[in-house]
Amino acid sequence: MTDTPARLLNLLSLLQTPREWPGSELAERLRVSPRTIRRDIGRLRDLGYPVQATKGAVGGYRLVAGAAMPPLLLDDEEAVAIAVGLRAGAGHAIEGVDEASVRALAKLEQVLPTRLRRRVSTLQNATIPLTRGDGATVDPHTLTALAATVTGRERLRFGYRSGAGAESKRLVEPQRLVSTGRRWYLVAYDLGREDWRTFRVDRVSDPFPTGTRFTPRELPAGGDAAEFLHASMARNQPGLTLDITFAAPAERVSARLPGYLGRPEPTGPDSCRLRSRCQDSLEWIALRLALVDCEFTVHGPPALGEHLGRLGARLTRASG
Repeated sequence: MTDTPARLLNLLSLLQTPREWPGSELAERLRVSPRTIRRDIGRLRDLGYPVQATKGAVGGYRLVAGAAMPPLLLDDEEAVAIAVGLRAGAGHAIEGVDEASVRALAKLEQVLPTRLRRRVSTLQNATIPLTRGDGATVDPHTLTALAATVTGRERLRFGYRSGAGAESKRLVEPQRLVSTGRRWYLVAYDLGREDWRTFRVDRVSDPFPTGTRFTPRELPAGGDAAEFLHASMARNQPGLTLDITFAAPAERVSARLPGYLGRPEPTGPDSCRLRSRCQDSLEWIALRLALVDCEFTVHGPPALGEHLGRLGARLTRASG
């Protein structure tokens, strides 16, 4: 292999696997001399890649953690696996798969060769995910299109269906994507309404980046998209004001509840109290409380306590 840049990329790709490579094996893989490998290792170090060498009969080279992350080089199988995994997570708004994951998916799909993009689509279309049914699904293509326009500060056209079923066309300046753990929302400035709006991504269709760049406007709520979304949802929906005590440590309860409900405050070594507001249904909140798997007391709202009473009676009858 006489092409030095191509050889360096191949060498870097090999070093990114979690193992130590003897110089002789690297030379054999790249079909060059051990001396060339030593020179190439020096070139990588000059470029800032932290390549560590160990001496001895079993010594070799490995890439270790450095101050900055080097470009990630993936083979075809690795690229397809990562893209499919990110698509699956993003498409179902799984808690913990946030905007950073969607940005990563958008970047990866942008550079995937056509042949790999087809493989990713084929795999996803042939797979039926076993989802929990606790959140609306979104099209990963839609999600990555929105993420790309947010990052690129590019105006976006799309179709939108309201909660009442009304269809409309929108032209917006997308600001941020926000995940609540169950759903994805786009926070954007609607040019037709001349005001800020939030859009549920699962109701967005046919997103079309216009290619027109824009200068970001100052977002209300101090520029925090999550706070703006929370305030918008509170205005548009009555919501629930929760006040619940748990007979378990705050860390354990927090780990079993969706993050958007907030963190319970410790009231003792084995107890805590959650005061929060949400726009979820009584049925959904009752289910999540049951999944915490500890004793708890509902102080509010009264409707939640009543629903839990009816649910408990129904489950008791079912067990008899």
